[in-house]
Amino acid sequence: ECLGLQDSFDGLIETDRHRILTPQDVTGILRLGGTILGTTNRGNPFMYPVQTSDGSRDYSQRCVDLYHQLGLNGLVVIGGDGTLAIAHEFAKRGIPIVGVPKTIDNDIVGTTNCFGFDTAVAFATDALDRLHTTAQAHHRVMVVEVMGRYAGWIALYSGVAGGADVILMPEIPYDIELVAKRVTEREAWGARFSIVVVAEGAVPQGGSVSLVKEAHGGYVERLGGMGHRVATDLEKLTGKETRTVVLGHLQRGGSPTSFDRMLATRFGAMAVELLMRGEHDRMVAFRPPDIGSVPLEEIVGKNRLVPADGDVVRTAKALGIGFGDE
Repeated sequence: ECLGLQDSFDGLIETDRHRILTPQDVTGILRLGGTILGTTNRGNPFMYPVQTSDGSRDYSQRCVDLYHQLGLNGLVVIGGDGTLAIAHEFAKRGIPIVGVPKTIDNDIVGTTNCFGFDTAVAFATDALDRLHTTAQAHHRVMVVEVMGRYAGWIALYSGVAGGADVILMPEIPYDIELVAKRVTEREAWGARFSIVVVAEGAVPQGGSVSLVKEAHGGYVERLGGMGHRVATDLEKLTGKETRTVVLGHLQRGGSPTSFDRMLATRFGAMAVELLMRGEHDRMVAFRPPDIGSVPLEEIVGKNRLVPADGDVVRTAKALGIGFGDE
């Protein structure tokens, strides 16, 4: 029997936030994005937004108690770095846990791919294809902001695949003067438009990320505004009409690509296999061509970043794509 916990770890805090999952419940969800169970990024049981009667924000023991009350034999936890870090903490408290890496940012250490990344890149690439038309027709600079808090995987892969002229990402702090120079150089070559892809976590040299909301009381900080910041600066420096497009949560939705469907399916099968073998406190991982696993303790607190001197960045530079660093 399989029990689905609703809204992430909230399902182990509230006694009525779970449901039995039958084959009928999951039939047809392969082609869907999102999750039928719901999720949240504000439900860290070790730092919950709502205080207990004694003023504590630690609900972890309550989760452990409910886990045992429900008669569960193991837990499969699906999510990004924060979710997997919580999973590791519960594993240390004796709960048999296996993690599954799911984030479009693709920044989880130990696995080459997380499911969701390929779908996000496909969407962002399609958006860039469409924006080329209007940018070229109106002789504009189009600044496209994509997701990527700590890592620029989406910006890099969609930027190369979508024919961007400049890619700005967290791993390579940019000089806005050099970005402006690239735009004006294109103008001199006869290209009267430019496409600039900006990861939400991109940072200027000597500067900081752009925040919409600070972290507090169990809530994570919210990034946003870097695309508008870059566009405003570029328009001032180049005099060219500049527009910003923020792809935002559109990158998280829609029908998954065939690659992501296959990867998620293989991850799920391996997660169950690990639990059945008694191999706990581990995360399933894609090590092409095989699916394996790594200890959760090896991935917690780390981010898989784009190598600034790696093959894909070198390829992009060979194509003439700028990164605002030279």
